[in-house]
Amino acid sequence: MHKNINIFFTEIEHVYNLKSPFVVYRKPDENKITAYIQNSNIVHELNSFNENGFVFAPFHKDGKKIFFPLKDCMILTSEINDVILVNNTSKNVKQQFKTNEDSKQMHIKLVQNGIDFIKNNKAKKIVLSRKEKVEYTDFDVINTLKKMLNIYKNAFVYLWYHPTVGLWMGATPERLISIKKNTFKTMALAGTKLNIDLESVIWQDKEKEEQQFVTDYILDTIKSSIGNIKISKPYTVQAGDLLHIRTDISGELISNKLLENLIDSLHPTPAVCGLPKDIATQFISEKEGYNRTFYTGYLGELNINNQTNLFVNLRCMKIESNSASIYVGGGITKSSNSIKEWEETVNKAEIMKRVLA
Repeated sequence: MHKNINIFFTEIEHVYNLKSPFVVYRKPDENKITAYIQNSNIVHELNSFNENGFVFAPFHKDGKKIFFPLKDCMILTSEINDVILVNNTSKNVKQQFKTNEDSKQMHIKLVQNGIDFIKNNKAKKIVLSRKEKVEYTDFDVINTLKKMLNIYKNAFVYLWYHPTVGLWMGATPERLISIKKNTFKTMALAGTKLNIDLESVIWQDKEKEEQQFVTDYILDTIKSSIGNIKISKPYTVQAGDLLHIRTDISGELISNKLLENLIDSLHPTPAVCGLPKDIATQFISEKEGYNRTFYTGYLGELNINNQTNLFVNLRCMKIESNSASIYVGGGITKSSNSIKEWEETVNKAEIMKRVLA
């Protein structure tokens, strides 16, 4: 059902107040916004990649993939043809906005452990993250979504809610896969810098190496499922206030029966986990000190209108009654510097803090 944009947001707010499961999302560089509103509070799990609907999957493969089945949802759509009006009188009043010094030292120590682990030839790359809690009062979830849509037009922006699971929202720059009929697209995205000057950015060997790890892994992983593979040269892209190195990869899916194996083999990519994958995953589970849950998982459309569009859940946060947990991380290699890696997570956290202001 197509709605005027103001009516669209009014209805989504009504659905949220009723505590009904729903997801609202806008794909990168598009002006169409879509909502799936589930007609019950049942927690559906994805049982087959032949199903049609919206999937929300965690980082760990043994976690539950939450699914909003198309057949059990009402669908709303609208067009965003201009800047969305934001209620400037509605504020998320923050009680605490500074990072705890103990948390800083813990993350620096964690990263240094990762660097030492890699230097001992036990891994090539490990992605290490942390969770930063921001406390607030009077959180306005719809207004925050509007801010994200205005600021991050080239990202996959979403608001996902289930009363049993929780409320998540984010603006992720990274596509896991896109399949339209049999045409396959993905990207290798890694390396991070503050967006000071897009035209004159200079990438160091550490960032180039990190991004090449991701590219090589994807190419090796898809070679049995994808034909006519094409690879772009690495180039710099902007995501909010940050810059990344990106390589586009495309081809033809040999068979739709391979979709589940393809997704399972790609996730988690070295961009959010590391290499070798099993060793990096074990290090993360043992050393990171918290459960990522849906951070660095994936989400998106599964078999909708002959398309599958899945995105890696980065630049995201979980909203609770009086706080937002912001998840940020970075890729660690033998050339990493623990202090600079900490600063990178601070810069990434600022992306979400902008919409909480």
